[in-house]
Amino acid sequence: MTRTSLGRSANMNKENAVGTKSEAPTIRITRSRSKALGTSTGMLPSSRPSFKQEQKRTVRANAKRSASDENKGTMVGNASKQHKKRTVLNDVTNIFCENSYSNCLNAAKAQTSRQGRKRSMKKDRDVHQSGAVQIMQEDVQAQFVEELSKIKVAKSMEITIPDKWAKRENSEHSISMKDTVAESSRKPQEFICGEKSAALVQPSIVDIDSKLEDPQACTPYALDIYNYKRSTELERRPSTIYMETLQKDVTPNMRGILVDWLVEVSEEYKLVPDTLYLTVNLIDRFLSQKFIEKQRLQLLGVSCMLIASKYEEICPPRVEEFCFITDNTYTSLEVLKMESHVLNLLHFQLSVPTVKTFLRRFVQAAQVSSEVPSVELEYLANYLAELTLVEYSFLKFLPSLMAASAVLLARWTLNQSDNPWNLTLEHYTKYKASELKAVVLALEDLQLNTSGSTLNAIREKYRQQKCKCVATLTPSEPALSLFQRFNYS
Repeated sequence: MTRTSLGRSANMNKENAVGTKSEAPTIRITRSRSKALGTSTGMLPSSRPSFKQEQKRTVRANAKRSASDENKGTMVGNASKQHKKRTVLNDVTNIFCENSYSNCLNAAKAQTSRQGRKRSMKKDRDVHQSGAVQIMQEDVQAQFVEELSKIKVAKSMEITIPDKWAKRENSEHSISMKDTVAESSRKPQEFICGEKSAALVQPSIVDIDSKLEDPQACTPYALDIYNYKRSTELERRPSTIYMETLQKDVTPNMRGILVDWLVEVSEEYKLVPDTLYLTVNLIDRFLSQKFIEKQRLQLLGVSCMLIASKYEEICPPRVEEFCFITDNTYTSLEVLKMESHVLNLLHFQLSVPTVKTFLRRFVQAAQVSSEVPSVELEYLANYLAELTLVEYSFLKFLPSLMAASAVLLARWTLNQSDNPWNLTLEHYTKYKASELKAVVLALEDLQLNTSGSTLNAIREKYRQQKCKCVATLTPSEPALSLFQRFNYS
């Protein structure tokens, strides 16, 4: 071997030796050791780790990653468990509510708070979940304490009523609500809306509201309704002397002709009787406050009937129909202007008790004692009441007085043998027979047509068979003998 080859082999042996020494130690190499190795071998160890060390590090990293994954899974599991606990807590705490209303209230509040907390958790994800659950539990407990306090207050209010609520105006002692309810349940027919029924006033008086099954009759409130109408019939009453004081161009005869024509119009369009009565009332109230020329009197009549139709009818006639019925004497614009003028002058006060309003109640009281209601009595009373619409002189009588007088004269016309006025009628009309004498005698003159009036629209209406031809009926004895026979005083 040459000297060169020997040198190369020596170098290779040195490198192998250094590599063996560098791979031998598996402990951590410090600076002192690396310096010692460098001095002994004349070179530093390689900083690149071996394959075995890389494998060990990979195994350790995988082990750490798996452990961290397990920790994350545990945290997620704990978070889901905590979420379940929160939901169950909110649901379970509903059992503390003592009634269904508080259950619904608490459930709605719990759901609202849950949604609010979800939004806050989305905004603050770094907040620890255990702290959030603890805060939520404290909020829920505070809400439940507040609700329980409200329930206790409500219960105390139900059990105990303050004296200022329980006291009556004419009573010295306070009463409880339970006693009032028990008393009304024991005696349902004794009191109707705070007033005594007819049976308690006198045994011979028949309760006309006890047998009615029609819900539209408003039997629990009928007494109060008609007492209110009796008090308001004076408020919206037309003047009784407006022809003499205000109207210089219109006469009572012109008014009668207008009303007689309006009766035919109501028959043509098949309007209900309430529309006709309200129309006449609006005309008289307008004439009591505003002067009008006779050329515009018919315009006033159709405008008032248009207003009354809108108030009373389900399908009122159109404006064009009212213009047509006047033979197009007035245009639609004129009718609408007059309608606006009437409404503004009367301040839109259209709810007025008329003769027809009281006549329904009084006819019901007249027929309550009979087993079969008399149709002739009802038609005859309505006929006598409508006859008063044409006469200006009847404005001086109250509507309730005319309605009671029409019932008395109708009963006397159909039967002159029995007393036509009894305690039941006196109780519900609040009129004695002696108080009706003047109106009954005036109604009898209209029935017999002693004045020879040519306004026959109402008479022709009630001469028809559908109205039982009551316009042809007359009493065999004069009404004056009625007051003498039964000694009405």
